[in-house]
Amino acid sequence: MEHKRVTLFAGHYGSGKTNIAVNYALKLAGEGKDVVIADLDIVNPYFRTKDSAAVLEAAGVKLISPQFANTNVDLPALPAEAYRLVQDKSIYGIMDIGGDDRGAYALGRYVPALKEENNYRMVFVANAYRPLTRTPEEAMEVMREIEEACGLKFTDIINNSNLAAETEPETVLSTLEYMQTLSNLSGLPVFATAAETVVAEKLKDTLPNVLPLQLQEKYFDLPSQKPGNRPLWG
Repeated sequence: MEHKRVTLFAGHYGSGKTNIAVNYALKLAGEGKDVVIADLDIVNPYFRTKDSAAVLEAAGVKLISPQFANTNVDLPALPAEAYRLVQDKSIYGIMDIGGDDRGAYALGRYVPALKEENNYRMVFVANAYRPLTRTPEEAMEVMREIEEACGLKFTDIINNSNLAAETEPETVLSTLEYMQTLSNLSGLPVFATAAETVVAEKLKDTLPNVLPLQLQEKYFDLPSQKPGNRPLWG
């Protein structure tokens, strides 16, 4: 799996981009890279990169998040420190972009520097089971809205299709035609397939570039969820 210096994850609300961003940062850190992850999501105050602060810190990953993340004061303000991701060429940067076009506006201020360096991957997180992206055509609409809002084109797709605790390998495999159609419509490659660790282990010999997901602890707090039965959204 080839890594770019900066990797951005964006997608429809509930696609699972935050969880993927955290796990990708952990993967890079596990490979010995100096990693900084920035939470640029000003749309969804519940699922935050900061929820995994302890795990990230233990792995040596630097976390940058809005000052009021995970409080009852959630202002759409981004820390100036986030500019480090585009200015410091010695690190690997991960950006968790807000869902839909509204959240993508926050990315706009970093776009000129990203384009100038041209060492980034802008990944669309696709979940074929979410209500507003049930078809490749609907997913394409979301992609175009985000691109127009932030001024940056997607370069890749990641398949994060899941049915929460009911997800089985077949759940993911049945979406391959969907992803191929989305790839054909957008002209973009499917960069990887993400799945919870148990499911990922069963898929690794069938699919290339499977990213195992360690789920955020906050999922334990959701109503009717028990350990081992947490959803993959966020």
